[in-house]
Amino acid sequence: MTTKDVPPPLARAVIDRAADERLDEKLMDRARRDVATRVLVLHGDRAPLGDGGSLHLVPPDDAPADAEWAFLGRDAKGDAILAAITAATAGEPDLGAASWAALRAVGGDLPADEAGRFVQALSVGRWLIDAPFCPACGTRTEVRQSGWSRVCPNCGRQHFPRTDPAVIVAVASADGDRLLLGRNAAWGDIPMYSTFAGFVEAGESLETTVHREVAEEAGVRLDRLAYRGSQAWPYPRSLMLGFSASAVDDAEARPDGEEILDVRWFDRDEIRRGLAGEGELRLPGPASIARSLITAWSRS
Repeated sequence: MTTKDVPPPLARAVIDRAADERLDEKLMDRARRDVATRVLVLHGDRAPLGDGGSLHLVPPDDAPADAEWAFLGRDAKGDAILAAITAATAGEPDLGAASWAALRAVGGDLPADEAGRFVQALSVGRWLIDAPFCPACGTRTEVRQSGWSRVCPNCGRQHFPRTDPAVIVAVASADGDRLLLGRNAAWGDIPMYSTFAGFVEAGESLETTVHREVAEEAGVRLDRLAYRGSQAWPYPRSLMLGFSASAVDDAEARPDGEEILDVRWFDRDEIRRGLAGEGELRLPGPASIARSLITAWSRS
């Protein structure tokens, strides 16, 4: 990341995860009995919000006892912060919250520490909900390390939350005056354009992935590749690694016609109006690293 870059919205928090405490087998029991402990309850990918739009944390006794639990760390006062995760298919917990919202919808608007806790809880929570069985032998595993590992009682293997690295890149024109964005087929008729992204393949470097993905999706060769920052994106378990780059030849731009239906060069005025919600151009939401990359280019 360069000194001029602002960290992506879900990566701005400096929170105390107190990871060294996870090996204490009695930690969760003590924390759930402590009246000072606060719990972030998740229902699927949604968290409860208070009247002011901040996360609505509750005492342990108010959280669903049958949830999947994890230790998130400690707050500024040293009190424990826990996550209690329920599946989207379960009934919505009654916590007296003003509303419920998904990370992708409100993560960019929350205070940094709250956004950090939300993405942390959702990342470990999805793994706890979605991966209860040993991938080696199929036996149901047992939760260890205060929610951060699982052990198979049959074959003894230990498993940890999975993270899939993915690159995302803002491609500027050769002269730097325009930005190349693409419209994904998954968005249907919505006139949304975004930066280009893709998963890192086995045995592939981040830089090679950037060149490959942009060539595949937009037909453009790249130059002046630079790392810009990263953030977790638990949809379902990605770590998005952001880059900027310049096109070697602007005229090479073309969509692949399958994943990307259209690519367009936008000037700074068009991008700034899109960021302001003006005109027809729709850009990614404020929680995404894509928007951070687009915003950074618009200010360069």
